[in-house]
Amino acid sequence: MDLLSVQGYGALYTAVIFLAVLIGVHIVKLALIGYRTRGKKLPPEQPKPKEPAPEPVYYIVEKKKKRPKAEYSAPKRITFKDQSS
Repeated sequence: MDLLSVQGYGALYTAVIFLAVLIGVHIVKLALIGYRTRGKKLPPEQPKPKEPAPEPVYYIVEKKKKRPKAEYSAPKRITFKDQSS
């Protein structure tokens, strides 16, 4: 009893071949990178020069000024004209 049709087997084999080639290409690329760097040595690390201490930052702050108190005049009486006529 076949679980896959002929087209299913073809798709499965295509996917398997694609993955095998993809993995193979990456293995070859990584092997070439490793082969090229095999004979090279990294230069010794130079000690980093000490950075000078940062200079202090001075902020210019303006003093808050008090708002002058508002002086209000005496309240005025409001009269409404009778507009019923």
